[in-house]
Amino acid sequence: MESFKLPKIKMPEMTLPLAIQEVLQEAEEKLAGRPKLLQLFKNCFTNTLETTTKLMEDGTTFVITGDIPASWLRDSVEQVMHYVPFARDDADLQRILSGLIKRHIQYIHIDPYANAFNESANDWHWNKADITDMSPWVWERKFEIDSLCFSMRLAHSYWKETGLTDIFDAGFKSAMRLIYDLFKTEQRHFELSPYRFTRDNGIRTDSLSNNGQGMPVNYTGMVWSGFRPSDDACDFHYNIPGNMFAVVALRHMQEFAEWIFRDTDFLKELKALEADIDHGIQLYGIYRHPEFGPIYAYETDGFGNYCLMDDAGTPGLISIPYLGYVSAEDPIYQNTRRFALSKENPFFFEGTAARGIGSPHTPDGFIWHMALSMQGITATTKEEKLEMIAMLESTDADTGYMHEGFDSNDPLNFTRSWFAWSNSLFSQFVYQAMKEGIL
Repeated sequence: MESFKLPKIKMPEMTLPLAIQEVLQEAEEKLAGRPKLLQLFKNCFTNTLETTTKLMEDGTTFVITGDIPASWLRDSVEQVMHYVPFARDDADLQRILSGLIKRHIQYIHIDPYANAFNESANDWHWNKADITDMSPWVWERKFEIDSLCFSMRLAHSYWKETGLTDIFDAGFKSAMRLIYDLFKTEQRHFELSPYRFTRDNGIRTDSLSNNGQGMPVNYTGMVWSGFRPSDDACDFHYNIPGNMFAVVALRHMQEFAEWIFRDTDFLKELKALEADIDHGIQLYGIYRHPEFGPIYAYETDGFGNYCLMDDAGTPGLISIPYLGYVSAEDPIYQNTRRFALSKENPFFFEGTAARGIGSPHTPDGFIWHMALSMQGITATTKEEKLEMIAMLESTDADTGYMHEGFDSNDPLNFTRSWFAWSNSLFSQFVYQAMKEGIL
């Protein structure tokens, strides 16, 4: 996502919920010996609430990404996930989180194919010339399988943490049905799907080939995706980490169907779809690498072609345990992790200042702070976690915040100075390390 060129929206000031203030006080005590890390944590932990969050009169919550005045389904969830563990006894935090879930449900009803939405039906778009079925509510209509999964992820986490069920109304259930129906349709994209997307701006990764349909695919049981979490077009349209996330989201939806809505028929449908997708991942998504052994591919088309890489965005291969598909000890994940953190991954970069995963979305040699945070969150050793914290701490360009990508040889050269998702993921990682006692 590049920066939008209109003036920034100034979000209204928000009083921090008491639970968040208590976390800041805890950090003051536990990070007292590391003043720079303490300041980074304090800045980043509250960044979403202080700069990107707006409570709406209808009881929903609107969350922009930072330097773009629109709300991505994916980004907005990850911007608040580090707050969920503190919501059990904090009514203000519950209002913010439940409001965002309700906002997502409204957006899914407007267009389940869209990835980013406006605050109102103001007809703002990333590119007004996009050839697709646009709505005045939709900022961008790139179909990314993970977008819908993130909405279910937040709802499930909120429910499990608070025990509250106020979000589960008829609209929520019909949104679940929309997600299910879309996934079923996109299992057979070329036969059933109405979705097309082209953007005539000269950037290949911003548009789908083949008259907006994408490259041909074989039926695998997996769900077709037009674009990656980076908003770049897929090379091969079965994105493996995205389909893993779909499996996890369908498991969450099964819990909603069984325990909230008591709908056994829908439960059976969700289980069958989960099994189809998971079977496709196991059958088509594993590549026998000559050096690393069996690894998960990043993408495949079901015809035997594979995209072997990892991207800094979530969901990616490194983030598989974070998503909840398998544990960090899973042997194929461990093989995949070794591949992703090696020069065999074309987007793993090593410079004089840092080494880590970047993205085709940013220049060669640029590492993403989110990738370093995710590597730390999914690491199984204290040593690797501390290494990632040190790297993050030393590459903020003395801004006090995380960024999108930065030059692995010169952290002063970076993209997106106001990128709330990156700040939130960093905060989640540092707080995890605080609780583990390794700082």
